[in-house]
Amino acid sequence: MHISSLPGDYGIGNLGREAYDFVDWLEEGGQTYWQILPMGPVGFGDSPYSSYSTFAGNPLFIDPDQVAEAGYLTYDEIDEIDWGRNLDKVDFDKVRAGWKQLYPVMLERFAMDLPDDFMDFLAENADWLGDYALFMSIRDELKEAPLSEWDKDIRTRQPEAVERWRGQCDEAILLHEMLQYFFYRQWKRLKRYANAHGVKILGDVPIYVPVESADVWSNPDIFLLDEDYVPIEMSGCPPDVFSQEGQLWGNPVYNFEYMKKEGYSWWVSRFRQLFKLCDVVRVDHFRAFDSYYCIPKGAPNAKTGVWRKGPGMDFFKAVKDQLGDLPLVAEDLGDLTESVRELVRKTGYPGMKILQFAFNPADRSTYLPHNYDKNCIVYPGTHDNNTVCGWYAGDADRQTRDFFRFYTSMRTDETPARAMIRTAYASVADTAIAAMQDILELGAEARMNIPSTVGGNWAWRAREEQITVEKSRWLHKLADAFGRLPVEEDESEEKNEVGDEEKEGAKTVVL
Repeated sequence: MHISSLPGDYGIGNLGREAYDFVDWLEEGGQTYWQILPMGPVGFGDSPYSSYSTFAGNPLFIDPDQVAEAGYLTYDEIDEIDWGRNLDKVDFDKVRAGWKQLYPVMLERFAMDLPDDFMDFLAENADWLGDYALFMSIRDELKEAPLSEWDKDIRTRQPEAVERWRGQCDEAILLHEMLQYFFYRQWKRLKRYANAHGVKILGDVPIYVPVESADVWSNPDIFLLDEDYVPIEMSGCPPDVFSQEGQLWGNPVYNFEYMKKEGYSWWVSRFRQLFKLCDVVRVDHFRAFDSYYCIPKGAPNAKTGVWRKGPGMDFFKAVKDQLGDLPLVAEDLGDLTESVRELVRKTGYPGMKILQFAFNPADRSTYLPHNYDKNCIVYPGTHDNNTVCGWYAGDADRQTRDFFRFYTSMRTDETPARAMIRTAYASVADTAIAAMQDILELGAEARMNIPSTVGGNWAWRAREEQITVEKSRWLHKLADAFGRLPVEEDESEEKNEVGDEEKEGAKTVVL
């Protein structure tokens, strides 16, 4: 359940009351993880996997009510904004336009009365925030022109140009610093509340970053770029049964040789920041650390790419030496080689099992639960799959549906989604996680993403009336039946600090 998919009054899910209500709902349902998508500010196609920064938070997730409680907006000003009237989908353009109307008012009041801890926030995040705020300010000033169209002196970060732009964008820089301050303060409070109520945050780190990002602009040496900051080779996937031309993602690939010489410091910083925000992190496209697919600059599709060797265990040993053991999850889906499987085994990280891939009766897939070992996470489907009900109604053929009903012992009064979630919970996998759309038993109209398509993705939202007590009780019953309830513990000091007296306040105010 991504943050954007939460219900609420402001066009997109945010870090306000509904997020706290969702934590309560998870706790009542005996659930121990809330898995989210990447939280960065979204770029092209509104995809969480295409962000302007791997370190920054998405300003669209800021709760306006908490900003008003802190004195930087009034409720009348918030209510004047047209956030959109479709409660089932996010209208990203409308939400962005609404916030842009509020930014000048917020910034004026913020600049006149800086919070006491604002300078501490800047210092704590100095290794990325200054470059991010400047990058976004230049983009604003240049009407979102791509990096390739910036003047060469600032595109290549000549010191005089950087200082000149800092001087002429000082107000815009403060705006972006302010937005990150609001996001981080609100998110950390929500995470603290979730942890105190037995819910851990399972985050997500995309393997690649877009060329149009503060990461590439401020760290060009760690990517394979030419002198104009254009990728020499681009990321993607080779042709397969799903795509005859393969997938051309267009992100720059890493200069792993350079990274190794300086101890993979950018990745270490990335993980360090992520674990300030999350308790566990899924590593997207994990196989790239074993081998990754590279497509030459200018190629029209992914047919002409080649595989290159990744850093392997050397990378994970270097990260462990600097950060210790990290609770990571390996996204090990797709057509994997034995060397990729061996890397997953060596790291010890749990991999992923997708039940929608399991029920081809002619295949006897390794995704069938009786083939699992315990060290994995099982999902009915992910954000890249159809919903289970949509899969059953439209994607699965008759033989697959027959085998699915037999394998799961699907009852006549049971939806495909409930049968598959029950099967996931009943498996030996250490962890079972279901997409919210499947818990709500929704069809293909609620699908989050169709890979290799642009437009119309990432927009689904739940309605408040859909997140019912009955659904929570059903989840609790499953967790209880299959030994997945959290272990009962004495009231911790942390939970006492975020106890019943503070609960309502946590849902409404406080930065």
